[in-house]
Amino acid sequence: MRTMSYVESIREALAEEMRRDSKVFVIGEDVGQYGGTFKATKGLIQEFGPERVIDSPLSENAIIGAATGAAIMGFRPVAEIMYMDFLNECGDQLVNHLTKLHFMTGGKLKVPTVIRTQYSLGRNTGAQHSQFFPAFFMNTPGIMIATPSTPSDAKGLLKTAIRGSNPVLFVESASLYASKGDVPEGEFLIPFGEADVKRQGKDVTVVAVSRMVKEAIATADILSSEGISIEVIDPRTLVPLDIESIVSSVKKTGRLVTAEDCIKTAGVGAEIIARVMEVAMGHIEDVRRVACPDVPAPFSPPLQDAYMPGKNAIVETVKEMMGRSLAS
Repeated sequence: MRTMSYVESIREALAEEMRRDSKVFVIGEDVGQYGGTFKATKGLIQEFGPERVIDSPLSENAIIGAATGAAIMGFRPVAEIMYMDFLNECGDQLVNHLTKLHFMTGGKLKVPTVIRTQYSLGRNTGAQHSQFFPAFFMNTPGIMIATPSTPSDAKGLLKTAIRGSNPVLFVESASLYASKGDVPEGEFLIPFGEADVKRQGKDVTVVAVSRMVKEAIATADILSSEGISIEVIDPRTLVPLDIESIVSSVKKTGRLVTAEDCIKTAGVGAEIIARVMEVAMGHIEDVRRVACPDVPAPFSPPLQDAYMPGKNAIVETVKEMMGRSLAS
């Protein structure tokens, strides 16, 4: 087992898959000579050349259009969209074409395309560079969604995404790029649709997404000293969603908190809670959501700190559920 950073694990997964399959290529803005804005593709152009590490024009619609066409022709593109916010720029290709071609051709066409992107909430990048909105794409049939929270999950899920036959939206958190963790040596893949229990507990289930997994684990450490046991579940993929593992945990604890960087209204947490309630209502005492308020992300660091959910918000929510005073 090695210790690697989150961004290093992304880079290693890309390199391994490009060596394994000559039909895998990378395309995006500044992914080649510059090595990517966050250095996830650093060194790839030196090994694989400009025909497989393609610096694209500044057009997200062109990037996804080119990737879609290449996938139809048998290639396996990994398209980088620099900021998740910019997915809106390629909405036509992404929502109206890439995600529908397999269905509209009765399964005759496959479009194995991975779209890597990141959200920069926490880096003071302002309202147009900080958005995290996977719920929008959960409402877009035809695309899988991965939200890895650790270096190991990032590598294993990315390799699975590249080898699959479906479009995948692979959402990274820029605030996690420097974080380090154990990554297995050698070949390993992580299946989609299998949640990971990051922390065992018995009092409250916290389902956390992406950056919030780290915050949820910190919450568990804080509350354990006060006799409150938190079970932390990382879905790892939102489509497909491992609702069975979440329901199993909620049946044990009776309480569910969702934690995410989405806007609260109609966010990922709302969907998770709705699906849990459909099958386990009789086992639930309380449900709560920890998320961003329904306003754009502020640029000001103090305002952004107040805007972002974190361990303190989860602690407060859990204590309210357990009927304990914050002053105790």
